Amino acid sequence: MDIPSLTRRDALKASLLGAAALALPWQGVLSAKSASRIAESKLPRPYTVPFYTPPVLRPAMSDATGDYYRITQTAFVGEVLPGIKTPLWGYNGLVPGPTIKARRGRQTVMRQINALPEKHPTLGYVPWTSTHLHGMPSKPQYDGYAGDNSMPGMWKDYVYPNSCEARTLWYHDHGVHHTAENVYMGLAAQYHLSDEVEDALPIPKGRYDLPLTISDAAFAENGALLWDDNSHSGIYGDVVLVNGRPWPTLAVEQRKYRFRVLNASVARGYLLRLSNGQPFQVIATDGGFMAIPQTVTELKIGMAERYEIVVDFAAITPGQKIQLVNRGVKNSTDYDHTGKVMQFEVSGPASDTRNNDVPAVLTTPHPAMTLTPAMSQASRYMRLERTNNLWTINGTTWDDVAKDEYVPVFANPQVGDVEIWEVENKSGGWFHPLHVHLVDFQVLSRNGRPAPAHERGPKDVVYIGEGETVKLIMRFGPEHGRYMIHCHNLSHEDHDMMTQFQVGDHDADCDPVNAAPPTRGAETPWDPRAFQPEAPGTSTDPTSPAPPPETPSPAPAPSAPTTTAPSTAPRTTAPRTTAPKATTTPKTSTPKTRTPKTSTPKTTTPKTTTPKTTAPKTTAPKTTAPRTTTSSRTTSGRDK
Repeated sequence: MDIPSLTRRDALKASLLGAAALALPWQGVLSAKSASRIAESKLPRPYTVPFYTPPVLRPAMSDATGDYYRITQTAFVGEVLPGIKTPLWGYNGLVPGPTIKARRGRQTVMRQINALPEKHPTLGYVPWTSTHLHGMPSKPQYDGYAGDNSMPGMWKDYVYPNSCEARTLWYHDHGVHHTAENVYMGLAAQYHLSDEVEDALPIPKGRYDLPLTISDAAFAENGALLWDDNSHSGIYGDVVLVNGRPWPTLAVEQRKYRFRVLNASVARGYLLRLSNGQPFQVIATDGGFMAIPQTVTELKIGMAERYEIVVDFAAITPGQKIQLVNRGVKNSTDYDHTGKVMQFEVSGPASDTRNNDVPAVLTTPHPAMTLTPAMSQASRYMRLERTNNLWTINGTTWDDVAKDEYVPVFANPQVGDVEIWEVENKSGGWFHPLHVHLVDFQVLSRNGRPAPAHERGPKDVVYIGEGETVKLIMRFGPEHGRYMIHCHNLSHEDHDMMTQFQVGDHDADCDPVNAAPPTRGAETPWDPRAFQPEAPGTSTDPTSPAPPPETPSPAPAPSAPTTTAPSTAPRTTAPRTTAPKATTTPKTSTPKTRTPKTSTPKTTTPKTTTPKTTAPKTTAPKTTAPRTTTSSRTTSGRDK
């Protein structure tokens, strides 16, 4: 097959990555039966691998107000395909990483240690990392900001308030320009927050409440992962993984099961259904429980979206098998077996019939679902499109934000303000799952019609399909400072489909880069006095710790299958990086300030509210973040 002529940008990429990058053609791959180069005989037949549940991580120590976890980001060799060794990067040597179980009202302190190699073994970049607990209203300095990067040999304590409603979250890497590669290598895991509302519900719990982290991968001849993001459009593997296992089979009893479905793929969307056409119930979305469960037969899920579903196997005959299948979404690259996800095999009667119901009303509506257009102080317009081979939001990129010292913001609401955002996907060739940090929002409408059934709950990611326009309403807070908005196709995010907004004041105590920078060198013990929970919107600086904890961190659980880095992937020259200054105590000096610039085209104020006429009194400081470059980027990070 002839390889089509390359654009200047693609030719530059090819020359830098080498001929190996062209071995998997950018064009024609849509009609291919597979993406992997490994011998077909080494791939397992679908539904022959047993289901695997990632272990729950125990705290390294606990006190009266919170729990402390120690997590090491490390390179290891795991087994994704049976009998095949695959190099991976994982949290505590696991892919997916260990699940964390947290409780509303009890704070989590998560120490993330970057013990990755100085360079990616085949792609050649420096694996800086920034951990984002996706779905948590964290302070800016603990939110995984794209400029808050830990270099290999550095560590950072992230503080999570667990102040929101019960929900399924996930923690994953957010290192600027290499989020896609780092997550593809395995830096992702679920995080479950519970509360009294969930306790009181008779829904499936315990061993009947299972995570389903869905991703996809392609494999080289030697079992390593292949990497080709199709000129930054996204990487599409031909092997679908659930909790790091290819097309697994789960034995189930004749009763209801609750599945926490997370799409952790870099670029693949899914349209999920059961092979027998059986309906199932959606009981929770990204931000927690729906007020009323929704019965559906299909579930469209974009990258980073989470849905909790309940499937009832009570009427299925013992020994019968049904599959969770993927009907595919527009503009995803499909292969022979990407229509298969996993299989359920009914073993027999339920051994435990407790918590085996889904009530007609689950809870009172989530606060985001009580918002109405009449409450909005402002309406804003956001356009997602590819312009001059760049992924843009309103015609700008993260590179534009970085070049202006991280000052420009899309919006600057005050804590407590309500706004409506109208988001339009102008491109016909891609969908964009848009993630807004900090807040939960309500989908007001999709293409002028009410939100579909599965979206009638609080969200923090919304699937913006080709040519679609979606309206969102959200209340800002409880924290103040700068937060990111970006496409969760991670290749789009890395090149540079991301911007930011600012809630209220931006000051030294909430600066996302300088308020709590990572530390290089030997770890210091935790001092619980430095991490006392505080009221939302306030800020403290953890100080140098004191005596070591009495309870040591448990040894990592045995390694499990997962995704890994490509050993045959093309090489790039290592990026030049400027690491944040390593200090044991976060900076508290007040930086110079500038008035934030806003870029909010097509902004109107609803007639039902009184518009604000005064500009925010707060100013935004200049911040410095690691500025990264690769040989295919300018010093500011934009591809040419």
